[in-house]
Amino acid sequence: MVKTTLLAVVFVIALSLSAVAANSNQAAVSLHRAGNPNAALPQFVDSPNPHPPALCHPCLFYGGDLNPSDLNAAGMSDENTLFVPASSTYGAVTIPDGITASVYGILINVQAQAAFDPMTASYDIRTNVTEGDGGRSVASGSGPAVVQATGRNFLGFNEYTIAVSWSTPVTLTPGTYWFNVEPNCTNTLDGSCYVFRQFVSNTTSLTNNVHGSWQPIHQMFLNSAHFEHTWANWCDPKLGFTAVQCAGMSFGLRGTK
Repeated sequence: MVKTTLLAVVFVIALSLSAVAANSNQAAVSLHRAGNPNAALPQFVDSPNPHPPALCHPCLFYGGDLNPSDLNAAGMSDENTLFVPASSTYGAVTIPDGITASVYGILINVQAQAAFDPMTASYDIRTNVTEGDGGRSVASGSGPAVVQATGRNFLGFNEYTIAVSWSTPVTLTPGTYWFNVEPNCTNTLDGSCYVFRQFVSNTTSLTNNVHGSWQPIHQMFLNSAHFEHTWANWCDPKLGFTAVQCAGMSFGLRGTK
């Protein structure tokens, strides 16, 4: 009984420390479980029964769902707030040979605290991203953010799908591209923008993916002056992830081929 009580106390203390960190200048760059370094890498293959988020329509690509119970489940800083400004995580898609894609929207699954209701989101599409080098932006902008709850919760953070679209499709020829959507919370009159945190979800099982094989493994990058990381691969040991945690991102592309 004493041992059980002590464990409960330690657990509560750990949660309290996490809460303090999330609302102090010692903001964490990620939200994640301890991880299982011995877990097999996910297989990036197309799902025979895809079921992407409703906002991915028509769905050209969807990387797959977060699995909140997986020891390798994680969230990565992707936010533009008055607390953590311009901290961006990018996921990659390789358009196969013989395919030309028309993309007119990007969606991401984010874990967020407090009342999550961004009015706008910024987007960016890049090529030639490598460690320490952001390559070249081929399309960027901002627009109204469309938000839908996924029904999943990870370590106390509710998950939402955020989509941003544009009117003139971006044409993507075969090759690898990196994508980011960043919900904005920069209203100085909104107190939550000073403490609010949000993290883009990873995917470890690629559940419900659409053309999941198009996502190259281990190609997620963080660009964040706030956290002092310039185009750092999320597999960089300094970021503390296992090889499974940094394998792939939960995001999608609206478009056709």
